[in-house]
Amino acid sequence: MTGTGTLPQRPTAARRGGLFWHRDFRLLWTAEASSKLGSSVTSVAMPLVAVATLDATAFEAATLYAASWLPWLIIGLPAGAWVDRLPRRPVLIACDLASTLLFLSVPVAAWLDVLTIGHLLAVALGAGTATVFFQTAYQAYLPSLLDPHELAEGIAKLQGTESAMQVAGPGVAGLLAQLAGAVTAVLLDALSFAASALCLWAIRFREPRAPRPAAASLSRQIAEGIRYVARDPYLRVLTVFGAASNIGLIGYQSLLVVFLVRDVGVGAGAVGGLLAAISCGGVLGAAVATPISRRFGTARAVVFSNVGALPFGLLIPLTGPGWRLALLVTGGLVIGVGVVAGNVIKGVFRQRYTPAHLLGRVVVSMQFLNYGAIPVGGLIAGTLGAALGTRPAMWIMTGTLALTGLILLVGPIGRRRDLPERPE
Repeated sequence: MTGTGTLPQRPTAARRGGLFWHRDFRLLWTAEASSKLGSSVTSVAMPLVAVATLDATAFEAATLYAASWLPWLIIGLPAGAWVDRLPRRPVLIACDLASTLLFLSVPVAAWLDVLTIGHLLAVALGAGTATVFFQTAYQAYLPSLLDPHELAEGIAKLQGTESAMQVAGPGVAGLLAQLAGAVTAVLLDALSFAASALCLWAIRFREPRAPRPAAASLSRQIAEGIRYVARDPYLRVLTVFGAASNIGLIGYQSLLVVFLVRDVGVGAGAVGGLLAAISCGGVLGAAVATPISRRFGTARAVVFSNVGALPFGLLIPLTGPGWRLALLVTGGLVIGVGVVAGNVIKGVFRQRYTPAHLLGRVVVSMQFLNYGAIPVGGLIAGTLGAALGTRPAMWIMTGTLALTGLILLVGPIGRRRDLPERPE
């Protein structure tokens, strides 16, 4: 809904206790926590359903992972312009409801004994489409809900919660897979999206309708966002880095469940436990993002957190039974710290730096390449896994990831202590 008359005011968070005293932020945080827990469960449960229940190949498992990100390449750019034309909260609720129905169809199909790989791919594509609109609207909605000085705290809390759910989710998925089957774990995701929709519906704040030129066409609005990113030396480098690193990062992650189950010989419950342990790195990364950016500067912190952390991925292909499982946990932990710390700092920078009327389009222009690279990485990894074997494919993808941090040294980011507050 859009208010009339006087513009709606943001609720002000109580200074003691921070944003958790901010009712609407608390509801947004709860919605995010709920949906991210379910999504984290599904990121393990869906491949387990494919591998254990439907006997999927490594290529099919990687394709399933890629399918959930493919919509960023198909509708990512127009989604940003559409979101900038609409109130964001109704978009968020509609996306949650659509995801609820899609994930609910998986256990229903399994109980009717009609579940197929094609069904899982369709669900991944549909849920991925909802995610495109949700993520775009969500990042554009947050600055309208919070005051500018609250953004850093809000992003850090949300990113930290997302990382915490990534810790809990795989463990829950592994436990449910052992006790009740992987299909039941997907049901939890459907329920989590329904809970998220209820929390978003309860938010009282109504954002004002964003002004836009009446004659502006969709293609012109899309082009404006692309030009802004392409011409800005900071956003341009961050976009290229995000795309390149996601090819390596998602490439190895899309094979990880197959690698652990078939090459290392790990059971379903242990897979969940290992992935939960790895995800602890994200929680730590969210916690240290603000302190290291204050200590070293935001630009240096982004460079250090990625250039220093990503080469630890080379430990992952060395994983084997027994003590060698520690190599997987160590490599994944360090990568999680670096990636999430960098993401928090970059997220605060982008939302402060970008003009408000362009934020949705700038976000989606960057994510078009960042997230659009994810299905590419998944398909490359799946093809390499089918041709060379899973472990050699893991070596290639983690080796690619290790080199991508060097991209951040190109341009002004590598020469500055801090990222700028506004365009120069």
